[in-house]
Amino acid sequence: MVDYFIHPLQYNVYAKDTSKKIKAVFKAKGESGKPLATIPPYGYMKNPDNSNQWIVDEEAAGVVKKIFNLCLNGYGTSQIAKILQKEKILTPRTNWVKNELIRGYDMPDNPYKWSPDTISEILKRKEYIGHTVNFKTHRKSYKIKKKIDNPESEQMVFENTHEATIDFDIWERVQKLRQNRRRPTRTGKTNMFSGLVYCADCGAKLYYCTTKYFESRQDNFVCSNSRKGECSTHFIRAVVLEQGVLTHMQYVISYIEQFEDKFRTFMGAKRKAEVKKELAAKRKVIAKSEKRIKELDRLFRLIYEDKANETLSETRFKILADDYEREQAELTEKVAALTAELEQQEEQSENLEHFIDKVHKYFDLQKLTPDVLNDMVKRVEVHAPDKSSGKRTQQIDIYYDLVGYLPLSLFQTETRNDAA
Repeated sequence: MVDYFIHPLQYNVYAKDTSKKIKAVFKAKGESGKPLATIPPYGYMKNPDNSNQWIVDEEAAGVVKKIFNLCLNGYGTSQIAKILQKEKILTPRTNWVKNELIRGYDMPDNPYKWSPDTISEILKRKEYIGHTVNFKTHRKSYKIKKKIDNPESEQMVFENTHEATIDFDIWERVQKLRQNRRRPTRTGKTNMFSGLVYCADCGAKLYYCTTKYFESRQDNFVCSNSRKGECSTHFIRAVVLEQGVLTHMQYVISYIEQFEDKFRTFMGAKRKAEVKKELAAKRKVIAKSEKRIKELDRLFRLIYEDKANETLSETRFKILADDYEREQAELTEKVAALTAELEQQEEQSENLEHFIDKVHKYFDLQKLTPDVLNDMVKRVEVHAPDKSSGKRTQQIDIYYDLVGYLPLSLFQTETRNDAA
């Protein structure tokens, strides 16, 4: 019998070479659009006839839909986790162990203990709208097992590769909602307006204030800057805010229901005038910025020639070059941002049609819910109260998703015109 000795250095070279080959295979597979995940996301399972194809796991997909619906109705991740645990719904890992998708794990003592992090991960996954997302993580070395998250810019998304379990409209609304996450107060109370309400005077957020001793009519929103003395002290009661927004929405919806074509016409004209003015201003800024970028290129060449001719010191050259490069980078970024805004504004007509389609769903709106609010409204601004008449009145400005600010005076003017 002959013993073979492998030097540690040889072993490392072999392992490193093998790692490179495996990475190359995974890279080719990932770039082809085939899923790299060993186990499909919770709510899916592998197609028995094609391991690279996911099909819907109806039971788990029902739980995923429930999680998205609870989120739309104002529940936070911790609250959703508690609801699922109370209803004795198996966690994703427990479900995988039960179905023998992962081996070597025993069933936990509490198979229904959902964590807020698990809920959060489910709510942001694009796989539920039918997309495959590859290259989400990487490892620094084959010697290190820890995975590191890749930025979205380094991930690859392949659209419509499998059946969606969540409608894109619902998924998108959840993402917007989670950008303004509502943290429960110490009392455990939350309010659907948290994260959506701003001060019309200083632009700061209005914070939800409540205690366990408050009745619902006493809960209120207060300008965060008023606490610091940086804004006038003003607040609005939550029930007043809700009623005001509901009344405004009902008025807008009722008008569109009766005069949809007229709404489309005057909104289109209003948008066209606003956008035309904004586009002209932005194009002017872009042209000016691009002209300055070219001028900086010329100046850079001049100082380089001066340095080459030794009429400009190395130190002075470096200072000027750094300043020019910094200004050029800022201008380039500004031009890119403005160009993106231009493209977005040129799609306003499509947004108007999408907004009208949304309104069609709420012709019989009687009660404001978190789902409806986050579908229709992007921002609410509250003005300081006016007591000049002897009564306390307060103006609320509502900015709707896709179309922006819609003052009631706009509709009242149009209604008078119709009557005339």
